[in-house]
Amino acid sequence: MLQSLKAIANYRKENDLAWDMPTWLKLLVSAEERIVNLERIRSIGELKDSNPVLDYVERTLLILDGLPLSFWIKELLEDVLVWSEAAKGGTGRERLRWQQEGINLFVHNIGSSQLYVRQAQAESPAYPRNSMTRILIETHGLIGQYIRGEIPFAENRPLLEITRKGWLSAEELELVLRALNECIIAGVDPALWEQVRSEVEQLIGWIAWDNAPVAWGVKERLERLRSVSIHEGEPFEQAYAELERELNVEKALAPLENRTLWYVESALQDFSLEELVKVFLLTLRESTGREGTGQEQPATVRHISFESLMNTMYYDYRGVKKINVYKKRMIEKYLSALSWQDLLKGKRKHNPHLSVIVEHKEELPSTVFFNFAFSSAAEKLIDFCIEAEKTPLYDKAVLLLFDLFGLRRDAYDRFHNEETYLADMNQTVDYKRVILDYVTGTRILDIGPGGGVLLDLIEQERPDAKPLGLDISVNVIEALKRKKQSEGHRWDVIKGDALRLEEFVETGSMDTVIFSSILHELYSYIERDGTRFNPQTVEAALQSAYRVLAPGGRIIIRDGIMTEPSEQRRRIRFLEPDGMEWLLRFAEDFAGRHIEMELVSESEAVMPVNDAMEFLYTYTWGAEAYVHEVQEQFGYFTPSQYEECIRNTLGSQAIIRVNRHYLQEGYTKALSGRIELTDEQGQPVPLPDSTCLIVIEKPQ
Repeated sequence: MLQSLKAIANYRKENDLAWDMPTWLKLLVSAEERIVNLERIRSIGELKDSNPVLDYVERTLLILDGLPLSFWIKELLEDVLVWSEAAKGGTGRERLRWQQEGINLFVHNIGSSQLYVRQAQAESPAYPRNSMTRILIETHGLIGQYIRGEIPFAENRPLLEITRKGWLSAEELELVLRALNECIIAGVDPALWEQVRSEVEQLIGWIAWDNAPVAWGVKERLERLRSVSIHEGEPFEQAYAELERELNVEKALAPLENRTLWYVESALQDFSLEELVKVFLLTLRESTGREGTGQEQPATVRHISFESLMNTMYYDYRGVKKINVYKKRMIEKYLSALSWQDLLKGKRKHNPHLSVIVEHKEELPSTVFFNFAFSSAAEKLIDFCIEAEKTPLYDKAVLLLFDLFGLRRDAYDRFHNEETYLADMNQTVDYKRVILDYVTGTRILDIGPGGGVLLDLIEQERPDAKPLGLDISVNVIEALKRKKQSEGHRWDVIKGDALRLEEFVETGSMDTVIFSSILHELYSYIERDGTRFNPQTVEAALQSAYRVLAPGGRIIIRDGIMTEPSEQRRRIRFLEPDGMEWLLRFAEDFAGRHIEMELVSESEAVMPVNDAMEFLYTYTWGAEAYVHEVQEQFGYFTPSQYEECIRNTLGSQAIIRVNRHYLQEGYTKALSGRIELTDEQGQPVPLPDSTCLIVIEKPQ
């Protein structure tokens, strides 16, 4: 067993610092700050009770220990591996001193090599192998980073000194680098090593024999930087082509050619390609340490670090690391307001709550640090949103954040559980299949497509159709574009407003317009004449859909409905101990209308039938969805009111082909064992119809 592995094992056994512990191990175990690539961890909360850097070093050493190598190579690589993460260690006081002394703790391979040299010179200053070890530490991981697009190939050129000075032959250097990179990459993920092994070995051959690959263009480097995003469904070729129509990308990003980019994918993989390029231009055009002057960065800058941005973009939700979508949406809003012309000129609009920081530290002239800085008010509101995620305050917190940044409420749907919500929407496939029976023509517009289940159904059942989804929600559009790319769908999606469809699709161009469980959301969230829950919102949506409909085309509505006669009253008896608490909380929080109820016991209430059902729809979804569902009124018209609305809005020429309503399957089962529903006299009654299906046809 390697001596370093024995030292780690002894430390883990004693769990204490020993006087004879190797210096590199002291640095790693005494680290007061967990400095890791957040892309590689599941939970930020786990960092306080673990040492992922030490764990990683141990994994690399175990791989080295098992490789069939000569003693001298293992000894050399053991030194390289134990010191290569040293710049992530040390106490807070030590790290402050190192920074003041010029140790680059932010470009970790360079900082680690500097710490190694300091230790090696103190122990054996004349030992020739020290220089070789220093170079291997300094270039530690750079082959993998080159593959990811983070560095230019020339960053590996210091390795040529090893062969030029005769320390190793080209064959020996090739053997050393292959073993070292297997330890480094397989230490992250053995499957990753197998995936990139052939490319790594090719690059090692070029390095050892003093060759160089064909230099990448900007496009190829961006594509490699977007590998995770592309894997998750980003349509890179399409996005890049759209970008080129507005910007000479190669020219604009040419200054990046000789610069390394640290943590860029970890920090920005959840942003779009356009947003990534805008961040790069902000970095290149901002003055160092002084914003707004438009001066170029000094030519000495080699490294651009996004580490601080990465650290601000994640938080734990229910024990799992999540992108801070609150900050992400605010940054997206900020970037969308920046034109390419202004960016190229170094100009940008002032935002009192969000600014760009491109910091240059005097002691590290070769490195600049990029981040977005939020105002104190914005930071506190974002923290408030995170803390309020499972309380009735959540929606109020998000609305405050929207107001601060001037965002539309319906443009960004559920924040903290948006992935779960979209997945839930995809489970409604059987409920939505009935819609296909009434679809006509090939040009089909799905308003508010959610997780894309209806788009998938149309594509599967109607091979000649051209399905198009339209949504105002940025996160829905992003998720659907990734889904389309990763699953190879032919449907398309666009961002647009359901109340102004003719601005996004041609008037008279659609054969079918579908509102599947979306009109109640428009009714609940969009203000009309200064008020939400306004029937005029539904009227505006129907008018807009009718205008883009071709003659003979259809509007299909599947949505919540109130029952008739609305004067009926129902008794709810809760079978769960906290059921009445739910009802009282709902009555206080529900914004759609005043909820009437008469409490007849600790577990029973008598209510108007439609108030009872509005509550039960929310109760069915459970605690996770409560903060959102309580903001929506699912049933807003009775059947007769809906028909009257259509007649008054679209006129007598509009033909109502279908107007039926039914109880959606699932509600009875979901509420079974949780409540008993009876009439006022206590006789059991079924749940009333919950959902309507209406088909409106435009005459030829």
